[in-house]
Amino acid sequence: SSKDSNDMMPKYICVEGVIGAGKTSMARLLGERMNARVIYEKPEENPFLADFYKDPARYAFQVQLFFLLSRYRQQQESLQPDLFQPATVSDYLFAKDRIFAHLNLEDRELFLYDRVAGLLERDILKPDLVVYLQSSIERLMANIQKRGRSYEKEMSEEYIRSLNEAYNRFFFHYSDTPLLVVNSALIDFVNNREHLDELVNQILRPHSGIEYYSPAR
Repeated sequence: SSKDSNDMMPKYICVEGVIGAGKTSMARLLGERMNARVIYEKPEENPFLADFYKDPARYAFQVQLFFLLSRYRQQQESLQPDLFQPATVSDYLFAKDRIFAHLNLEDRELFLYDRVAGLLERDILKPDLVVYLQSSIERLMANIQKRGRSYEKEMSEEYIRSLNEAYNRFFFHYSDTPLLVVNSALIDFVNNREHLDELVNQILRPHSGIEYYSPAR
C-alpha cells in the first residue's frame, strides 16, 4: 500500500561528495521537493579555512577541530524531533569529517582528533540514507572554478584528486547506513529538470545496503 511505501521513504537524508560535487545544490533541491528542512554546513564560518588552503600542514588541526565542534553543535541544535517538518536533508554526513582528518593530520594530531571525534559521534543521529555524488576530477575542478569562492582559490587539483580517492575509499568501506552512490559526472540536476526528477525518484524509494545509480545518458 502507499502508506507502507511512504513509511519506508527515507526521512533524514545526508548528501555527500567531494568539494564541487553539488552537495549543497542537491540538498536544497531535494529539500524543496520533500518540503523538508535543510541543514547546511557553513565552511565559510571556519576562521582557519583560508589559511589552511595556503599552508595545510600548519592549520590542518585547527581547521579540523573547528569543523568537528561546530558541526556537532549544529547537529545537536538541528536534529531535535520536529513535529512540523517530517523530513530533514543535510548537505554533509557528520562521519565524513574523518576523511579530512586522515588526509590532513599527522599521527599525534590524528590520535587526539580520534579521541574527541569518538566521544562526539556517540550522540549523532544516523541518517536513513546517505547519497554520495561521485564525480570526475575535471567536473569538480570546473565547478570550484565557476563558483569562485575566495577561500577555495588556493586549492590545488592534486588536493582534490587525493580527496576524491579518500572519499571513494571511505564510502567503499561504509556500512553505517544505507548508501546510494550516484554517478553524477554526466548529469546536470541543477539546470535539467528531467535529470533532477529521475534522481529524486531514485533517492525517495526504500533503500538497503549499498546501491549504485548510474543515469543512462
